Amino acid sequence: MLHATMLPPMRKRQRRTEGTEGPRYGVEVKFPDVRLYLVEKKMGATRRGFLAQLARAKGFLVEDVLSERVTHVVSEQNQAQELWQWLRRQALNNLPTLHVLDIGWFTDSMREGRPVTLEARHHIQDILPEASTHLPVVVLSRYACQRRTSTENHNEIFTDAFEVMAESYEFSQCDGQCLAFRRAASVLKSVPWPVERLGAATRLPCLGEHTRAVMEEILQCGRSFEVEKILCNDRYQRLKLFTSVFGVGPKTAEKWHRGGLRTLNDALEDPGVELNSMQKAGFRHHGDISRAVSRAEALALGEILHQAALGISAHAVLVLTGGFRRGKEFGHDVDFLLSTPEQGKEETLLLSLVDSLRRQGILLYCDHHPSTFDINNLPGVSFEAMDHFAKSFLILRLEDRQVEGGVQRPEGQHDGRSWRAVRVDVVAPPMERYAFTLLGWTGSRQFERDLRRFARKEKRMLLDNHGLWDKTKKEFLPAEREEDIFAHLGLEYLEPQLRNA
Repeated sequence: MLHATMLPPMRKRQRRTEGTEGPRYGVEVKFPDVRLYLVEKKMGATRRGFLAQLARAKGFLVEDVLSERVTHVVSEQNQAQELWQWLRRQALNNLPTLHVLDIGWFTDSMREGRPVTLEARHHIQDILPEASTHLPVVVLSRYACQRRTSTENHNEIFTDAFEVMAESYEFSQCDGQCLAFRRAASVLKSVPWPVERLGAATRLPCLGEHTRAVMEEILQCGRSFEVEKILCNDRYQRLKLFTSVFGVGPKTAEKWHRGGLRTLNDALEDPGVELNSMQKAGFRHHGDISRAVSRAEALALGEILHQAALGISAHAVLVLTGGFRRGKEFGHDVDFLLSTPEQGKEETLLLSLVDSLRRQGILLYCDHHPSTFDINNLPGVSFEAMDHFAKSFLILRLEDRQVEGGVQRPEGQHDGRSWRAVRVDVVAPPMERYAFTLLGWTGSRQFERDLRRFARKEKRMLLDNHGLWDKTKKEFLPAEREEDIFAHLGLEYLEPQLRNA
């Protein structure tokens, strides 16, 4: 037990009024978003004072008193359990987002003259065991871009329920409640053990009163009656059915439901329903494209597109993105990035690729959107706006023989066909924007949403699929790789397999 007498001494003469912290002797503050607190225990007052002076001389803000203004706590040779026990007793509201770091991060930063990118080796993890589960208490960031989330989900019983709640609110256009449940699901997906009692989730961020009520009901009853009520609701089931059609969104689905339509045949036969070309294709191939796509099918499509692109240009670059790049085994469609180092040739390459697929007889549908990218219209401020690069939304014919193990079919279905239709999206960014587009199209949606929110709120930057704008410097920051973007944001680089938020 770490007693109060063992805590870093807080002498009254050390306290300073708010606003007086930071470098002394007129040294410029270079990193206003980083506020350090050096733990005196083990380090000692003399060494602490020397390190604080060194950091201030290099432009860092160093707080003499631990408060919610601090972003980075630096400790030297303290046991993790004692350190975290003491931190919890400080009752800081920002504890879930506080960076608790080993002295190694500090010395690396002093050597570089800037805050170095946080890596796993820098963090001092909270290892206090839970009384009933003997599992570690995990302190998670409220930002998905600071959480490691693999495809392994230990809390599906909660996240599945939250996804139903979120979808129901989305159908009702209640954006705030929808986002709240999606954030809660995202957090629970990153917890590396199953939550077996509500107390174990006390310190998890983004869990509000409603989400906790659903969790409590599931823990007590094994199910959520509120979720079951939604699943039995006729409106929810009809909207879910209609939105399973390619090209039909929640607003159109709601309009059809209010008009008395209840089945897909109703929509096809109603003379008052005018379908656009995308919706017609969606109905025509609904049985195929409403089913999951396997990784084997995605890889087969990648090989087809790759060969077609190389037949057009030896410089073509094609990369599989989306959930399959994040390590998922199944998805609802397949996304690719297509580019070329030949400046200004990427859209021509995409159009030629589509023509090649058409000549091969495997193009079942194409909706092409030409590039509207204009650097003068950047930076953008919308989180959800589609990027302005050339892109084609396709439906392709995939043959059995092209897929290892054959194409996916519903159990028991034998219609005599040797192929299935698959939804494929191809976007063609210019090579200088490639890293930003790759990051954006890899996802997940919640990861990207939080990455952009982190950039805006924590770093005064604007991030989208086109670039990264530093509002302080009033300039675009260059990036040849995804790692460069994470470094600009001061974030630990997370491999795609850890972005399944």
